[in-house]
Amino acid sequence: MTAIADKHTATRGLIEADRLADQLEARRIADGLQTGPSGAPAPPERLQAGVTSPSERMLSVAGMMAHPASVRRLVGDWRYCGRMEQQAPAGDWRVWLLMGGRGSGKTRAGAEWVHAIAAATPDLRIALVGETLGDAREVMIDGVSGICRIARSQRPDFEASRRRLVWPNGSVAQIFSSEDPESLRGPQFHFAWCDELGKWKHMQESWDMLQFGLRLGDEPKVLVTTTPRPVPLLRALVADGRTAVRHVRTADNAANLSAGFLGQMRDRYGGTRLGRQELDGELITDREDALWQRDRIDALRVRNCGPLSRIVVAVDPPAAASAHSCCGIVVAGLDASGRAVVLADCSVGGASPAGWASAVVRAYRRFDADRVIAEINQGGDMVAAMLRSIDETLPIATVRATRGKYLRAEPVAALYEQGRVVHAGSFAELEDQMCDFGPDGLSSGRSPDRLDALVWALTALIIDRRGEPRVRGV
Repeated sequence: MTAIADKHTATRGLIEADRLADQLEARRIADGLQTGPSGAPAPPERLQAGVTSPSERMLSVAGMMAHPASVRRLVGDWRYCGRMEQQAPAGDWRVWLLMGGRGSGKTRAGAEWVHAIAAATPDLRIALVGETLGDAREVMIDGVSGICRIARSQRPDFEASRRRLVWPNGSVAQIFSSEDPESLRGPQFHFAWCDELGKWKHMQESWDMLQFGLRLGDEPKVLVTTTPRPVPLLRALVADGRTAVRHVRTADNAANLSAGFLGQMRDRYGGTRLGRQELDGELITDREDALWQRDRIDALRVRNCGPLSRIVVAVDPPAAASAHSCCGIVVAGLDASGRAVVLADCSVGGASPAGWASAVVRAYRRFDADRVIAEINQGGDMVAAMLRSIDETLPIATVRATRGKYLRAEPVAALYEQGRVVHAGSFAELEDQMCDFGPDGLSSGRSPDRLDALVWALTALIIDRRGEPRVRGV
């Protein structure tokens, strides 16, 4: 009798598995055929998980083990295998803001969302906006979780010369860079996916240009996937009633991450401000005792800086070369009025001495700088020797820190308060360090390498006035 009962239970499991598979396939087909008012594409919130309860998932898995062909379709369907927080929210929203930690599955959610809507409706126009064009291609398109990697059917072709993806049904996704807001002037879109918005160089301007282009169809929508940073634009989106805010944690994606990585990150950053931001996806406000406040930096941001009388590249070498080390490299110049302009954060992580020295020389040549300012506390004469091994003609001024980082940074912070420094664009990692630097250093306890380089650059330009002046346009 027991054997007969077990057989009947298994049969019911197979029947239920078949029912669920057919149900999900019917929903998939319906989603692809339905349209909104005036023939607009079906709202993305219809792309929900077809199987939601744990019991249904368990039953489906049991059926699959007993009869793989019955439930094979479920395995590759994102609505079934993706986590619920990775699915497009229900309801009336214009912006889906998905803030998450490193490796939490943000990119996969974005790629699946874009592919689903592009494959379901012909002739859509979609914008893919990354921090740079390289990031847009390497992460959003060709990355491990990029669109071309996750597309199981109706795979799009990437036309590199035209910087766009084309689906078999005629839908097109064009890639753009936050470094060039003007490129978003003119094109029009049904949907957009913006990746790492918190790091965009010309954040507000690029966002504004994109909004003007979202004018096709009845329900233009934007997905923003980003590590949270307390920048004004993200804070405004969170406060907007038309934004659906979702959070994903690194730990939620444990099944797809190395256990060693998770353990190491949890041990090192668990409970810290940096860990809450980078692992838990929390939007952390700036420290009250920080030397800089983000609102003040935003008020000192410019797009064009005009002619500069001198330019320096400051470098703060790491104590040792390791995967976690960072060499701070900041470029700044002085305009005709005597105001300093921060031009670039060219810092590099995990580089060998030859690697960071090459990055310094590239920055020097790119900006036609007058001098390199190199801190030698960590490497002594080796720092200048390493730089000259890359370019023996490099003009170098060496500096040695005799006071603590906070004391050295205070006079530079005062320059910001006086309006004597502006930023030519957004420098996310550098500004994060500035707004998290207090009397006890960074909240994470790590070295503020980028901030150190900034302090040396502005000290050389305004406080000590190092460098040979000559007029040029940038």
